[in-house]
Amino acid sequence: MLAVLSCIGARILILHRRECHRGADRRVGYGCAGLPDQRKTPARDGAYSMADIGLSAFSLFFMGSPSFLAHQRALARGQGRSNCQTLFGMQAIPSDNYIRLMLDGASPAAFDTLFMRAIEKAGPLTRFQCLGGRVLIGLDGGEYFCSRKIQCPQCSTRRRADGGVECFHAFLGATIVAPGHQQVLPLPPEFIAPQDGTEKQDCERSAAKRWLARHGRSVAHLRPILLGDDLFACQPIAGAIRQNGGNFILTCKPSSHQTITEYLHGAKLAERRQTVRKGGNITTTIYRWLSGVPLRGTADAIPVNWFSIEIRNPAGKRTYYNSFVTDLPVTADTVAELAACGRARWKIENETFNVLKTNGYNLEHNFGRGKQTLASIFLSLARRARLASGSRRLLRHLLLLREPAHDHGLHRVPELVASAPVHRRSRPTPALTAASRSLPPPPVNTRSHSRKIQLSLI
Repeated sequence: MLAVLSCIGARILILHRRECHRGADRRVGYGCAGLPDQRKTPARDGAYSMADIGLSAFSLFFMGSPSFLAHQRALARGQGRSNCQTLFGMQAIPSDNYIRLMLDGASPAAFDTLFMRAIEKAGPLTRFQCLGGRVLIGLDGGEYFCSRKIQCPQCSTRRRADGGVECFHAFLGATIVAPGHQQVLPLPPEFIAPQDGTEKQDCERSAAKRWLARHGRSVAHLRPILLGDDLFACQPIAGAIRQNGGNFILTCKPSSHQTITEYLHGAKLAERRQTVRKGGNITTTIYRWLSGVPLRGTADAIPVNWFSIEIRNPAGKRTYYNSFVTDLPVTADTVAELAACGRARWKIENETFNVLKTNGYNLEHNFGRGKQTLASIFLSLARRARLASGSRRLLRHLLLLREPAHDHGLHRVPELVASAPVHRRSRPTPALTAASRSLPPPPVNTRSHSRKIQLSLI
């Protein structure tokens, strides 16, 4: 059985490598091709297509290099081809200014379907399933531009203590997360921006309601559990989550939930203790819970189940504490897993926002704000590139492959060695099988980016 799975895995790997050499994240290309063409006259033969323009912007984030396009233009002049052609299937490389001009004004929602299709293409989400086959989706807000001098119609504003006014762009991020590993799968963002017909400034809660209305039904088949900080632990958000077929585990601070705090005062809480020895350290984890408390002090309040987690070191000192509310049943058998799922919310910050800022995606770099939606387009493409990275890791797991040992090598199960082609830094890829001999030549190497093109984009 293992030999059969290995052969299937090797064949899938070869097919994905072939797709990579043909060069295209076709779904991104198709999505970009559908963007509105702002040229006043019909495009002439040989003119840049909208697919080339959109893929040029996407390649910056996928390859993790702001100077990627400049390097590819030099390769095309010197060698007659570039990775933009062999990897992304682009016909020509537009200039940076032309990319900004043509993308500004397009709707970021044009890329929403690309996220959902990539999730479907990634295969079974078994690594992300918990609590009986459910999937966790973390919600959190973030910023990607801030200035005291530059302002546009998409900006939100805030006044600082020194009297200055900051203009900033913000968004609500949604990401599939799971406890126990670092893989994440970003979903389409919802932008926090002035809304037509409203005088009040937009906020994370309003953006969360819009996200649930737009995407709640499309992820309902995943049986989602929505995670959020204390800001989302309120009646309107909890009701919107349940209305769209989901459940929730939301952080609950005592200071902002007086009704729940009053119910907890004097109540007899159920309790479970776990003692874990790791090395020479012994930690004690204490779980407490109370079921059937109202989320707010009104007659129509949603009943929720409250639980907390407390961790103490060997000296008995508290090292961690947090509390949550959920609409899922809390019992002695489920409270530990519920707490682990609730704590997984921080992964949207560490594994998504921080990675987009520091790991080559350059989220906070000003690639160009434009006059309308350019900055939002770049954010959507950066998150889509992060999704491609997470999907490739998930694919490696499904193929029984581990993480790459070095830039061009793969750890493999033993049965895979005889059939799967292996990259080496010091020599070209050997033709080990008839299928691998039929592959087209590899794309032109781009410094340290070769690790990212071992498997096709997802």
